[in-house]
Amino acid sequence: MLVDFNILPEESRVWIYQANRSFTEQEIEEIQSKLDVFIENWTAHGSDLQSGYLVKYKRFIIIGLNQNLHNASGCSIDASVHFIQQLEKDFNVDLMDKMNVSYKQGEYIAYKPLVDFKKMAKDKAVSKNTIVFNNLVTNIAEFKENWEVPASESWHSRFIK
Repeated sequence: MLVDFNILPEESRVWIYQANRSFTEQEIEEIQSKLDVFIENWTAHGSDLQSGYLVKYKRFIIIGLNQNLHNASGCSIDASVHFIQQLEKDFNVDLMDKMNVSYKQGEYIAYKPLVDFKKMAKDKAVSKNTIVFNNLVTNIAEFKENWEVPASESWHSRFIK
């Protein structure tokens, strides 16, 4: 059951998928259309899952699930992973690699392999004030408070002296 992401409860579970490149406006429209269909039909043990999504900065797909109504089952989580994998194929993009870092450089969103980000931190090319995206947040409250934060307030802080 597709609902507006912004009306989901704060404790709703979130999954964040970051793309290794920006999507075009046309790709975003196609992705949103595919998300609408997927979420409208997403179920767990025959029960509709109340879910919504956001596409942020032309690079992130955020799916939220109201677990107060129904929890995601193993099968429904598998279905969402298969859906994201199909998006990867359809748009020739990487959405599943968690070993990459996205961060802000002014208004631009940069994307680097973790090893490159570590080197940049060592070389002082990024600092504790660099805004990073903490894709490990697990619910909407954390997403609102701790997704887009200075590196010093994220797991990224271990790399910055």
